[in-house]
Amino acid sequence: MVNGRGARPWSVVVVLGVVLFGVGAGPAAADTIRDGQWALKNYRAAEKVWPISQGENVIVAVLDTGVGSHPDLAGQVLPGTDFTSPGKDGRTDTQGHGTGMASVIAGRGHGDNAGIMGLAPKAKILPVKINIGFGENAQAGSETELGDAIRYAVDHGAKVINMSFGGGNKLDAGYQDAVNYAFQKDVVLVASPGNDSSLKIGYPAAFPGVVVATAIDEKGNLWPKSTTGPQVTLAAPGVNIYRANEKQGYGTANGTSDSAAYVSAIAALVRSKYPNLSAGQVINRMIKSAVQVPGKGAFPNDQYGYGVASPSGALAPDPEVDNGPKENPLLHRAGSDDGLSSKAPGAGAADPAKTSQARDDPQASSDSKSSSGMLIAVGGGVLGLVVIVVIVLLVRRSKNGNGGGPGGPVGPGGGPGCGYPQQQRGPGYGQQAGQGYQPQPPYPQQQVPYSPQQPGGGNPYQR
Repeated sequence: MVNGRGARPWSVVVVLGVVLFGVGAGPAAADTIRDGQWALKNYRAAEKVWPISQGENVIVAVLDTGVGSHPDLAGQVLPGTDFTSPGKDGRTDTQGHGTGMASVIAGRGHGDNAGIMGLAPKAKILPVKINIGFGENAQAGSETELGDAIRYAVDHGAKVINMSFGGGNKLDAGYQDAVNYAFQKDVVLVASPGNDSSLKIGYPAAFPGVVVATAIDEKGNLWPKSTTGPQVTLAAPGVNIYRANEKQGYGTANGTSDSAAYVSAIAALVRSKYPNLSAGQVINRMIKSAVQVPGKGAFPNDQYGYGVASPSGALAPDPEVDNGPKENPLLHRAGSDDGLSSKAPGAGAADPAKTSQARDDPQASSDSKSSSGMLIAVGGGVLGLVVIVVIVLLVRRSKNGNGGGPGGPVGPGGGPGCGYPQQQRGPGYGQQAGQGYQPQPPYPQQQVPYSPQQPGGGNPYQR
């Protein structure tokens, strides 16, 4: 129990990236930061995106470590809430990850071409501070906290919710119901899949209907540590990404936290330009405009989903989508394969376990593999008993916080990782509560000059 809120404790693991360096907030540094935002250059934001939409009149909720004061976010952050300290409004951040995500989404810079510009610079940020865990001293939250956080964001006007973390279990009280509630209220949910390529995608990214974004570099190559799987929807910038930090300075990081933030920004741009479209139509616009990078296999696939997210493509006229179905197109994509998949949100939605494309991750840990094979092998009346035993064991495991990923620690990535010094790496998916901090070697910084051109010609970020 943590903070006296009862139920079983959990901690959120931010899908941790590696912060490669930090710099102060002086003018020269801020100018360098703007020049280093290669994603905006590749997207040709100033020429092809911002003249069409900058995210006006759209609230993006950032479920994270809070959002602190930073000159590049002045006037951008609404009062929110703080589940780690009831009564506060979420506008504090001692870890920096939430501040970084907010800047990638809606930074405004400051002065003359200085500081971080978000891809949706006129969107507003609703900070929803939750218990994000790093290391042995990670705080845990109540079983209902993640569901409560999603509901809070929906009830306070968010049309897009960014979840750059991994944690919780689909059996946690109110978690699945809160995701369903968000879909019913026409909200786009975006999550990071994780920063460990050896693991399967956990929650909230594993919920059917959630937009899941892997990380790619400036040439369109997949970041090797991106967690991949059949739930992946899009790929977006996530390598050597500049962002604001909690000390009113800046840093760079690698990780799927940032790629999720960029996709959330694209959703905000579309919702601003086309306010009458449903969340499902917004997602369809992003899917159908995604750039399929040559040589990356058939699309959709487990690494890129439908392709590289393109803001200019998603904003382009598309009457076929705009006049088409309003339902979320991801509700019937592969979801959790833990053998306990509930019905996907929405009327008449099919069980994701039955509609899964069954593309197992060959690198997935044995702890997260489905037990369906064992159940099929058992015959007659014994089958029902085995099903009951397996369900009891899984529920017990979730209550004990074991089993890696879902039901384990909530953390960056997930998680706040993407904005921390190398020596402050937090737990990633799969670390069990109580195991303690297990540092990993930092991912080396890729000093690749800006070069959007692919070998065959064309920009992987432009459609």
